[in-house]
This record gives sequence, C-alpha cells and structure tokens, in this order.
Amino acid sequence: MKRMSRIMAMLAAAAVLAGCNTVHGMGRDITRAGEVISGAAK
Repeated sequence: MKRMSRIMAMLAAAAVLAGCNTVHGMGRDITRAGEVISGAAK
C-alpha cells in the first residue's frame, strides 16, 4: 500500500510540475504577443 501511495504522489508531483511549465510557457507567449502589439502601435 505504501508503494502505491508513493507512486501516486510522484505522478501528482510530475503533473503539477508539467502544469507549471505549461503556464510559464503560455505567459511568455502572451508577453511576446503584447510586445508585438505595442511595437505595431508605435
């Protein structure tokens, strides 16, 4: 039972880390899009 709990905890941690990485990448994309729009407005 402890082994299964450890495996589930590791999978949950991997999912959280992957989610953070995805959100970080999306934030960079939005920032770049904003910079392009600001540059076009000048």
